[in-house]
Order: sequence, then C-alpha cells, then structure tokens
Amino acid sequence: MPPLHLEDLQTPTLVIDLDAVRHNLATMRHYLDGRMDRWRPHVKTCKVTEVLELLLAEGVRHFKVSTTRECEVLLAATKHPTDVLFAMAQHGSNLHRVVELAQKHKKHRFAMLSEDPAHATELRKLALGIFVDLDPGYQRTGIPLHDQRRVQDVIEAAGDSLRGLHCYEGHLTRGSLADRTAEAHAIYHDLVVLARSLPHPGELVTSGTPTFLIALAYEPLGAFLHTVSPGTVVYWDARSQQLGIEGFACAVSVQTRVVSLPSGDRITVDAGSKALDAAVGDPCAFAIGKFHLRALHPSEEHMPMHVERGARPPLGSLLRLVPAHVCPTVNLADSAALVANGTLLRVVPVGARGHETLPPKRAKLLR
Repeated sequence: MPPLHLEDLQTPTLVIDLDAVRHNLATMRHYLDGRMDRWRPHVKTCKVTEVLELLLAEGVRHFKVSTTRECEVLLAATKHPTDVLFAMAQHGSNLHRVVELAQKHKKHRFAMLSEDPAHATELRKLALGIFVDLDPGYQRTGIPLHDQRRVQDVIEAAGDSLRGLHCYEGHLTRGSLADRTAEAHAIYHDLVVLARSLPHPGELVTSGTPTFLIALAYEPLGAFLHTVSPGTVVYWDARSQQLGIEGFACAVSVQTRVVSLPSGDRITVDAGSKALDAAVGDPCAFAIGKFHLRALHPSEEHMPMHVERGARPPLGSLLRLVPAHVCPTVNLADSAALVANGTLLRVVPVGARGHETLPPKRAKLLR
C-alpha cells in the first residue's frame, strides 16, 4: 500500500505538529526551571493520547481535568502514579462516575474542587481529596476570595481530606502585560494571606496561559507548594500569540479546502463552526501560507474568506488555518492527523473529546 499523505485526507482535518508540541514542552521546562512538578496542565486542551504520552515522558505527573472522559483517557495513557484534580465540582451521576474511576485506578490520587461544606463532606466520605475553589473575581465558580467564613466552613468540612486551594484568575486576559501583572499580584497577595492563616494550606493551584509566568515570578507563592495549570501552552494558538509570551509555536492547524469562489475577492472553505471554535469571535482562524486571506464569520460548514491582496487560491486547493482558540477546536474533531518533519505519521482518535452520558455502574462507594 502506498504511503498516505496529508493532502489525501478528507477535509476539514485537525492537524497536530508533534515537533511544535515538543518545542512547546521544552519551552515550559525552561520557564519552570526544570521543575515539571510545578505544572498541572489541563487535559481539556490536548485531549489526544499520543500528546499526553509526550507530557508524561517529560515527567509531568500532576494534571487537571474537567470531564470523566478526559480522566479516563489520561489514566489509560500513564504507567506512573498520577495526581488528577477535577477542576469542576461534580455532583450526582458525574460524582459517582469519578468514584468508579478512583476505585478502578487505586494507584493514582484523585481530588476535586468544592465550594460547599455539604459537598466537601460528601467528598471526604468518598475518600476524594478536596481543593477549596476560590473566586478571585472571575465570577464563574468558587467562594469569593475575601469570604473567609465560607472558606473556613469548607476547610472544616474537608478535614484531613483537604489537599489545597484553587485560585484560577482566568478572567485576566485583556490589557497590557503590566495591567495583567498588577491585577494578578493583588490576587496572589490575598491568596498568600489566606494560605498563611491556615496551619496546612496544601497545594496552591493558580493560573492559566495568560498569567502563569506572572504567578511563577511572584516570590511569595514560592514559599508554598505552588503549581500553575496552563493547558493551551501545549498547542498554543493565535489568541495566545497576542499575550507577548515568547518561545511557543502553534502546533495545531485545520487543513481545509476551497469549495467556492463566490466573487473576485472572496473564497469559501469547508471549515466552519463545526471545525473551528467560532465562539471566540471574528476572526476565529488565521490562514498560513502564501495567500493573504482574512477569515469572515463562519456558518456551520462554511468559512467565507476575504482575499486581502495578491492571488486568489484556486477552487479545490488546500489551505491551513490556525485557530484563534485551540481548546474547543480540538474538541470538535473526532480524529487528528499527527505530523512530524512535515510528514504524516498516522491518524489517531481525539479520545478525550466530548462528554460521557451513560449512567455509572454505581459500584459500592468507598467508606
């Protein structure tokens, strides 16, 4: 059988450049001064077993997940004892599924965020670790950072299952680096004050991609067991390129084909909102290569593009688009083409995409 080439694949195609992934992991090692134990990457970004194996080979042993599917794919990939933090409180059937995974994979550690004493009590009875979920102004989940009474109530309910504090400043994405630094420092100051007031604060988890360097450089956090949790750094994306953080390369692109030439300065490709994250806003992707194109607002299967200057790509030609937001883009694909040295290696499943929906088996709960 003749070798398969990238251009032989159907479009739209999620393409992962493993050379760029390795480059990004080396960049993270540099920023962490070799301390890979200070990194708790979020699996919601990479989602692919072969990429998780690269992280594990680099010595990463602490991860964040949001879904039980992400957790299961991660645990199937690792041969080492691994520490998994569910970065969203789970309830009902979701929580029972987490317990099933914990019972099945006893050599690994499991913990979960909690903002409620009753929930923390339930987690403790189920022998799951607990991180108090703190809200530093994001207003998405968690206890407001200054509400010490509620924080203390959860800590008391957690008892000896308390593993640490989770303070995700994910809202600090806009403004200059100086603006983000000033806002982040104010949050870290309050977090450190809280941690110092506790006899055993445990691990302090902060920071996605926009602020992880600021957190690593904030000296008072270094007095604690402190980890940062950016996931986008594994693949990088066009939006992250605007942050002014050096050393990362975009490892993910979407191969797409020109399917229409509606006018002299317009083309349409077959990668719409079902292949690229459109919720990020326009433009949701950027063309790479010899053509000068600007992505317009997509529909489900179509992406119109404006030819800003120069030649117009012919009907049927292949283009590559770099997503503005890579995490949901990866989640939209059932499979990914892995390339290295410009050569297609193989096509693999995006194993951790989507959500599980079947009810758990309700195995006998711990304790």
